[in-house]
Amino acid sequence: MAATSYGDPAQVVGPVDAAIPPPGPGQAVVDVRAAGVNPIDGKIVRGLFGTDPAALPRRIGSEVSGVVTAVGAGARYFAPAEADRREIHAGDEVIVYRAIGGYAEALLADADSVHPKPATLPFPTAAGLLLVGVTAADLVGAAKITGSDTVVVHGGAGAVGAIAVQLARRRGATVIATAAPRNHEFLAGLGAVPVAYGAGVAQRIHAAARRPVTAALDTAGTDEAIDASLDLGISPARIVSIAAFGRGTDGIVIVDGSTADSRRRRSAAIGGLIADATSGELTVEIAKTFPLEQAGQALAELAGPHSRGKFVLLP
Repeated sequence: MAATSYGDPAQVVGPVDAAIPPPGPGQAVVDVRAAGVNPIDGKIVRGLFGTDPAALPRRIGSEVSGVVTAVGAGARYFAPAEADRREIHAGDEVIVYRAIGGYAEALLADADSVHPKPATLPFPTAAGLLLVGVTAADLVGAAKITGSDTVVVHGGAGAVGAIAVQLARRRGATVIATAAPRNHEFLAGLGAVPVAYGAGVAQRIHAAARRPVTAALDTAGTDEAIDASLDLGISPARIVSIAAFGRGTDGIVIVDGSTADSRRRRSAAIGGLIADATSGELTVEIAKTFPLEQAGQALAELAGPHSRGKFVLLP
C-alpha cells in the first residue's frame, strides 16, 4: 500500500504491485505479518515532508514484524557488538525497524534493521513496539533520569508517553503524567501519578509532587507543556521534547534521532525493549488492527480522536 499522490490518506493510499528482488549480500526478504501505523506515515502522505512527484508512489511504513523467507550472503542480525551478530535464517520470526515500505505483504530489508522476535511476543505487539520504544528511551536517556528524580511526562497516555512513564519508573523515578481523565486509571496502573492537562496544569503537578519536580519529558509539543515545565522551575536542560520544535530558543532539549548521541541511545535500547515487552515488564497497548487494504483509513483515523494505543495493519 502506497500513496499514489499527496493528500488525504483515505483518498490517496492504495494498492501498488511491486516485485520483491532476491536478497543481496546483507539483506533478507520478510513475509510481513503485522505493520505498525505511526503519525509520521500520515504526515508523509499529506506532503508535510515534500511533494516531489518523482517520489510517487510513496512507500510508507517503518516498522513490521514477520517471518524471513530468503536470506542474502552474510546477513546477520543487528547487535551493538560485532561479535554478538548472529546469522539470519529463513523461517526466523523477526522485527524490522527501520523498515522501508512496511505497508506491504513482503519487503526487502537490510540486515542492520532486522532483529530477532521471541516466539512468545505477538506479531502485532512486535510491530508496534520499536518506533515508540526507542523514542521514549531517547527521551529518558537525554534527560538523565535517575531514582532521585521526580519527573513529569506530558502526554503520558500516548504511545510514546506510556513507554516513557514505564522506563522512568524502571529507573526508580517518581513519575507524574498528564493525560485526559479517562486515561488516569491506566496511568496509575503503570505506576504514575496522573493529573489532568489544561489550564492550571502546573499547579496540579506541583500539588501532586511530594518534592520538587526535576525533569520533564514532553511528547505533546504544546506551549502549555513547555510553559508548565518552566513554571515548575525545571532546568531547561532537563526539559526534553520530541515535538516542541518551536521552543528550542528556551534552551530545552529536542531529540529526534538526528544526532550521534540520540542515535546511540535509540540503538542501545532495542534489545531491552524487545526483552521487556516479551516478559510483560513493558506494556505495549494495541488500540486497533486493520486489514492491510485499509491502510489509508487507519492513517486518517489515527490523525483524529482515537482509542489509546497503537494501530497495526495485518496483511
